[in-house]
Amino acid sequence: YRRLIGIYAGRLPARYIPGGVWHTVARFADLRRYEVPTHHLAVLVLLAAAAPAQANPAVWRFEWPNTDFSKFSIDLNDTTSGGPPKDGIPAIDDPVFGTIADAGDLADTEPVITVVVNGDARAYPLNVLMWHEIVNDEVGGVPVTVTYCPLCNSAVAFDRRVGDRVLDFGTTGKLRFSDLVMYDRQTESWWQQFIGEAIVGEMLGTRLEMIPVRVESFARFRERHPDGKVQKPPGGFFRSYGRNPYAGYDSASWPFLYRGNAPEGLAPLAYVLAVGDKAWSLDYLRENGRTEDGELIITWEPGQNSALDAATISEGRDIGNVVVQRREKGALVDVVHDLTFAFTFH
Repeated sequence: YRRLIGIYAGRLPARYIPGGVWHTVARFADLRRYEVPTHHLAVLVLLAAAAPAQANPAVWRFEWPNTDFSKFSIDLNDTTSGGPPKDGIPAIDDPVFGTIADAGDLADTEPVITVVVNGDARAYPLNVLMWHEIVNDEVGGVPVTVTYCPLCNSAVAFDRRVGDRVLDFGTTGKLRFSDLVMYDRQTESWWQQFIGEAIVGEMLGTRLEMIPVRVESFARFRERHPDGKVQKPPGGFFRSYGRNPYAGYDSASWPFLYRGNAPEGLAPLAYVLAVGDKAWSLDYLRENGRTEDGELIITWEPGQNSALDAATISEGRDIGNVVVQRREKGALVDVVHDLTFAFTFH
């Protein structure tokens, strides 16, 4: 087993979730591309599935020799292995885009992350980010990183410039409170995706600037940005783009690998809208349609699939479209927000 892990573990491409058969299929297919013997494959996948998730900072120092573990702002024992090694879930560094007419495989109600910078409008379908979690891109002349953590349903985009550096991000294979832990390739510091803050390493305490984005249906993106660009699935990977490897996750009773406390009066995996230190349940927003809080205006309209419900994303239940804006100088401007789960905000 040790010999097999030593040779092949670094090639395992995706986090294994119990019941997530498509991640397991992806493991087999990618390893077969490297001509891994068939009788080794079952052993490797079972070992990965059964591997303990507990934190092991002493081992991490060997796995991550370029990370400065003397600098940290968290209890390292809150960080666990999600299954894959470093970059086992591969970030996309050179995304390819097409026109709206090219995106014929996207259903009108499928969710996309819409990023608009300096008039450059781009849609990043969750059916791609589900399998890659990070896209390093440049939008409107600004280097950005677009992220999605399926276990938290957290879609956040960042300006990846820090001082005179432009950072590139990848996946560590680690989770903290079930949220994606990223790393930057320049210093190999670790970053909490949900807040965009460096929690381990040279960049400790640095926060990335968040960019307002919308998670909306493809139809709404098309209507708002008829000349917008749509990310295409990358080549070179065996992934069932359009499938949800976490089928039924957003109706589960407990988050995967979460060891924190549950919020009171709300299911851990209930959807909530987080804006700064405030949150509203999706049920409340759906019931009211329009919610105002000071200068903040929140609207809910139907017509977007949950990415984490059905095995096929386009068949997921309707969780609707949420728009969050603020009145500024007589106009409405989009506000940084996240439609995530109650346990994540908690």
